Amino acid sequence: MKTFLLLLATVLLTSFASAKEGWLDDFDKAKVQAKAENKKILLNFTGSDWCGWCIKLDKEVFSQPAWKEYAAKNLVLVMLDFPRSFQVSPETKKQNDKLADKFKVQGYPTIVITSASGTRKGELGYVAGGPDAFIKALEKAR
Repeated sequence: MKTFLLLLATVLLTSFASAKEGWLDDFDKAKVQAKAENKKILLNFTGSDWCGWCIKLDKEVFSQPAWKEYAAKNLVLVMLDFPRSFQVSPETKKQNDKLADKFKVQGYPTIVITSASGTRKGELGYVAGGPDAFIKALEKAR
């Protein structure tokens, strides 16, 4: 029984540690994709397992069909996670720390919009009102 529980915990933590569906966790890959698809990049600096506002943003916006449709047409999504209950790979942690420093992230969630080359175009945080309000604020920030 102990072995089963340990295996189950490992599987669950591993699944949380990987990027969510529709999101990349590699900024270099995102730049290649954004260039090929002529899209902007949305960087989501998050504490996915502990930050209340990040969890709220995910539930109210990022998990909604209207957002997913908008993002698929316009953006390459990158989740830069700073979790507490699990660890990301050392390479991912190094990348996330470097990007948080580059974009001067001081809190979570921080949403940074960049060009396909990685140049900052805008920034925002949590926006109340669901996908429509968030998309409107995003368009204004771009």
